[in-house]
Order: sequence, then C-alpha cells, then structure tokens
Amino acid sequence: MKPSPHPETSELKLPTYKHTVPRISVTRKPHPLHKSNGAHPRQPDAAMLATCLLYDNFMTQNFTPVTSGARLSDQVAEQLAAEIRQGRLVPGDKLPTEARLVEQFEVSRTVVREAVSRLKSLGLVDSRQGSGVFVTQQQPFAPLNFEARHAASKDAVVQMVEVRRALEAEVAALAAQRRNTSDLRAIRQAAQALDAAVQSGGNGVNEDVKFHRAIADAARNPFLIQTLEYLGQFLHGATQVTRANEARRVDFAAEVQIEHQAILQAVEAGDPIAARQAAATHMGNAIVRIQSADPAFWQQEGERLAQPLIKGLRK
Repeated sequence: MKPSPHPETSELKLPTYKHTVPRISVTRKPHPLHKSNGAHPRQPDAAMLATCLLYDNFMTQNFTPVTSGARLSDQVAEQLAAEIRQGRLVPGDKLPTEARLVEQFEVSRTVVREAVSRLKSLGLVDSRQGSGVFVTQQQPFAPLNFEARHAASKDAVVQMVEVRRALEAEVAALAAQRRNTSDLRAIRQAAQALDAAVQSGGNGVNEDVKFHRAIADAARNPFLIQTLEYLGQFLHGATQVTRANEARRVDFAAEVQIEHQAILQAVEAGDPIAARQAAATHMGNAIVRIQSADPAFWQQEGERLAQPLIKGLRK
C-alpha cells in the first residue's frame, strides 16, 4: 500500500451534513447565432445577423423615465403598449422584469404593477405563473382611447361636439332612409318628452340624449350605435354643458327646439340629404352657442359641469 503524500491529514475525517446546498438551474434564451445542430455555431448569413441585432436590441431595451403630470402608471403603460404595437415586442416575448422596469422608468413597484395590470386589461400581455409577463400571442383590436390632457373645459366640450357632428349627421341620414312607423313614433315621443321637460323647468339632458338615441336606433347600424354608446359617457357631460348654456338664454332654447324639429321632419319625410344637413347644422350651432357663451357661464357653471367630461377623457 502506497503511503499517503500528506500523512498529517490522512486520518482527518470531514463531518457529514444531512443538508446540501440546492443546485440552481438557470435557463437562458439562446442567442440566435448559437442555434446549431453541430458542435460549432453555424456561420451567420444576412438574415441571421438581422435577427441577432433585433435580439440584442431587445435585451438592451431602454425606456424613458416618466415624469409628473399624467398618472405615472398610465405613462409606463403607454410606453410598453407602444413597444408592442410597433413590433419591438412581439407575441411570445417576455417583458423585462419588474425590477428592471422600476429601474428604467424610475418609479415604484406599485406603479409598474398598475401599468402591467392595465396592459392585461387591454389584452396585450398575460402572466405565466413562475415565468413572468409575456406579450399575448393574438393581439386584440386596438381599443378606442381619447387623449385630452391639455384641453381646457370649453375646448373639451367643443371637441366632443365636433365628434358628435360627424356621427349624428350620418346617423340622421341613415335614419331617414331606414325608419319605419315604430321608429317615427319613438322619435316623436322623445321630442315631445324633451319639450315637456324644458317647459317644466328641467334641463332636458336625459331627454335630449334619448331623442338622439331614438334617431340612432332608426339608422339600424350596430357599429354606429355601439360607438355612440361608448361615447355616451362623454357625450352626457358635453350635453350637460350645452343644455345649461342654452337654458340661460331664451333665444338659444328656441333655436334648439327648431333644430330638433328640422331633424325630425327630414327623417319623417325620408330625405337623407336634408336629415344629414339638419343634424350637422344642429351640432354646428351648438358649437357656436358654446363659443359665444357669456364668460360668466364658464366661471360659474360651465367649468363645473365640464369637469366630469375632462376626467373621463383622461382615463
């Protein structure tokens, strides 16, 4: 038996531990150039180099730190959504880690979580337990969003009425072509209810909305109706402002009643050209009435009534 080269340690026995340090397995996404069936990486061609460049750009993605003003989580969500919609983050890609996003955007973890939650609600990303957050494989239709962060109260109302003018004019024209006896009855009843509400001292906001909805129903276009329903959350606020403004002057109130009658008569006559013109004129005159409103109105009532509209636009 060969003697030990270190006799002073030959008899040393190390203690046996029952617990061992667990092995940590790290799975890394392979770099495109490393995908090879042989022992050596394949030689890159032009397409592979382009893929490699995109990969490296993604791994070093930099985001712009957000600033005060709009909600921080909204700013983070908008930047991430832009990366997805512009194709820099594609279906199946994993979003940077929460810690990385916190560092890049210079915000708290709470802000990042709120932003990711918003992306999930839009159908842009989903979570995989233990894996992270990934861009969804099938992207949804882009949602309809409004940006009015810089709009003053009067501007926000005018802009929303401009949207109404484009939609309501076509709705009235289609209603004139497609209305039936039942539709005409509903429109007439809505017009009468509006007149009665005003005469009894009410603001007529709900009745005004119902009058225009009755015309929209007669158009029989589900896409137009659904668009108006979505806009309803903003249109109601704009209508509150216009009705409050018009109620302050007898001539304004009389003009509105005449304009409604013109729309009704054109729809009854089955004249799409006249109906389109009457509805466009009605909305155009509403804008003129807003712009010519007494400054005291905006200092008192208009500003207050317009706030829900502006807050809705900023959501």
